[in-house]
Amino acid sequence: MKTKAVRLYGKNDLRMEEFELPAIKEDEILAKVVCDSICMSSYKATHEADIHKRVPRDVAQNPVIIGHEFAGELVDTGRYWQDKFKAGDKFSIQPALNYEQGPLGVLSAPGYSYKYVGGDATYVILPREVMEQDCLLHYAGKGFYPSSLAEPLSCVIGAMHANYHTVQGSYIHQPEIKNGGNMAILAGVGPMGLAAINYAIHRTDRKPRLIIVTDIDQARLDRAESLYSPAEAAKNGIELKYVNTGKTDNPVAELNALSAGKGYDDVFVFAPVAPIIEQADAILAIDGCLNFFAGPAKTDFKAAFNFYNVHYARTHIVGTSGGNTDDMREALDMMNRGLDPAGLITHIGGLNAVIDTTMNLPSIPGGKKLIYTHIELPLTPISEFGVKGQTEPLFAELHRLCEAHNGLWNIEAESYLLK
Repeated sequence: MKTKAVRLYGKNDLRMEEFELPAIKEDEILAKVVCDSICMSSYKATHEADIHKRVPRDVAQNPVIIGHEFAGELVDTGRYWQDKFKAGDKFSIQPALNYEQGPLGVLSAPGYSYKYVGGDATYVILPREVMEQDCLLHYAGKGFYPSSLAEPLSCVIGAMHANYHTVQGSYIHQPEIKNGGNMAILAGVGPMGLAAINYAIHRTDRKPRLIIVTDIDQARLDRAESLYSPAEAAKNGIELKYVNTGKTDNPVAELNALSAGKGYDDVFVFAPVAPIIEQADAILAIDGCLNFFAGPAKTDFKAAFNFYNVHYARTHIVGTSGGNTDDMREALDMMNRGLDPAGLITHIGGLNAVIDTTMNLPSIPGGKKLIYTHIELPLTPISEFGVKGQTEPLFAELHRLCEAHNGLWNIEAESYLLK
């Protein structure tokens, strides 16, 4: 059957193409992609192409389909997998296959490395290694966009699981954020920061006592507070505060004062900016863990770190790049139980919007850009639905449905769009 897809041929060379998919083999699965959330990692892969760690070196001769935060439903299942998967099943994918070096000579991943699978397509073929490594995951919840956003949510889940603390007088490292501790999420009101706030205030197995979220953009802070309010956090026993560090001459002093002088046990940095890393270092408590979440584009990126505190106060640093399959399962389970990631989404569009959106992603304000691959639609901010609805009935109804959900994207709006 034919598919329409956006494929990468080289640096800044994305092309929308329609081509024939081969018949699936006994160890493959044919799937329909419904939606894909565009990630900054796709922007990086597009700009780096054959020097990217997940993009094959021969991409010019064998282009790959981009997009790795995708969801949809299975169409046809090869004989090897028919006892586990069937046509009509809704799915999500863990794209970070467990490879040191994949079969394509790189860290193979759907959305970076494969000719016939990626999120920015109408139909795809899932290769056997996706199923062999248990990276094709069932989704039983409502709609499709929550499943698409399971991958970004899994990244912040993995980050919090990766933090660790020590036991005084021993060499034991205890994984996870500190239960009942102080947490700071710096530069934390972008899409991934919002995912971290959503997860931290709603998980039930472990939680901080205090969460401070910072940024220098008051409008983004206000939106974050409207989505994930201090009152909502208080229901789970958490004190949540939003702080504009651009409005103070001494952010470190202010943040330390908010912790009653104790500092922060877990500090997450959501922007690859050296002064923010140094700010994070300066507010670490004894045995504090700094998680550098944001991936820098420069291979020689550096920031100062206080090694006196490393020696005498046991401060330490970790970094994570994506979540694992268990993190994906945890994300999907939370969504099956009602966690809604819609606060991350600020734009929707069709497959025709993918190239411009991916190429210019850092300069497009807002949060996640959600693509519905079987639809032709310009990338449109949800905040503009009302104005567009004055002349276009589609947007008038989408505006009505979003207004009924606090201005957020929602299952009803998705269903209407898909119809």
